[in-house]
Amino acid sequence: MRVFKKMMLYFLVFIAVLAIVTYLFLQSAVFGGSPNETQVKRIEASPNYKDGSFQNLSPTTVSLPESSFFKVLQEFIFNKEETEPKQPIQVVKTDLKNLKSDEPLIIWFGHSSYLMLIDGKTILVDPVFNRASPIPLFGKPFKYSYDYSAADFPEIDILIITHDHYDHLDEQTIQKLIPKTKNFIVPLGVEAHLIHWGAKTEAIKSLDWYDEAQLLDFKITATPARHFSGRKFTRGNTLWSSFVFKSDKLNIYLGGDSGYDTHFKTIGDKYGPFDLAILECGQYGINWPLIHMFPEQVAQAAADLKTKQLLPVHWAKFSLALHNWTEPINKLTYIAKAQNLSLQTPRIGEPLSFFKMDKTINWWKN
Repeated sequence: MRVFKKMMLYFLVFIAVLAIVTYLFLQSAVFGGSPNETQVKRIEASPNYKDGSFQNLSPTTVSLPESSFFKVLQEFIFNKEETEPKQPIQVVKTDLKNLKSDEPLIIWFGHSSYLMLIDGKTILVDPVFNRASPIPLFGKPFKYSYDYSAADFPEIDILIITHDHYDHLDEQTIQKLIPKTKNFIVPLGVEAHLIHWGAKTEAIKSLDWYDEAQLLDFKITATPARHFSGRKFTRGNTLWSSFVFKSDKLNIYLGGDSGYDTHFKTIGDKYGPFDLAILECGQYGINWPLIHMFPEQVAQAAADLKTKQLLPVHWAKFSLALHNWTEPINKLTYIAKAQNLSLQTPRIGEPLSFFKMDKTINWWKN
């Protein structure tokens, strides 16, 4: 009996220590902040916020009911696909601070991070130059021949965040970029994270779907996406979004993360045609078919948007799914050729002119 009591005591102490460690970990800066009273009122007043959570336009489950955590974990453990490149990806090292061009440019940094230089202004989207996880052991990026970091960037006129997942909103990167960023555009609720990390409230514009912001001669409109959000255990406490970005000469669709749905056609009819659509193509899976697009759906979304050119992103940096790391771009390249879809595939770090649109080399096969 005495041994049993001692074992129970040790067990309770272990549980108490584990609870304390977990609590302290969840207070880490990486998890971001919570909305204040004013922000909560605005969130709760949103037509897209119901039953304590933001909602998609169509009923959407993050994963299929039959896809349990342990089933998916088992598939990841025993997966035989080459989900990461065997050799470092050869990256184009561009001097971003001294880059000059008479033409508007876009530079992709792998996954969903890219920089646009338009009308002399710098616009940075979803910069992640650390890892795609709050835990150091997970979410590590692929090996590159050159790793871009926040230190490589000039002053940023506008920084756009599409949603608060770790592969799109990186606390360490944002902390380093805040001192050199003039304006932030984020979906509703995401501002709480930026403010927690030191950004000034007056520098942030948080948008609900179909809200518009006129900033530095650009018109930026938040538009729907089919996805979810959350940095801790609660989902849907911030909004996820795509954006329509318009300058005098360009109309660009910034897709963020999204499964396929009717919103692409709605946006194409209302705001298209687009000069370029930047759409996710990668990290899809049969266990979560509604929150990411398969390659054939990416092509359909591009058609719905009435875009002249398509830049596929959300691949070539992190292994977050079970498919081969080149499968998304190989499939989309094949589909694009069959459907006469203009596809742009620049190397990571390589400037692409919005006017020329001439980067179509299959660099990942070299």
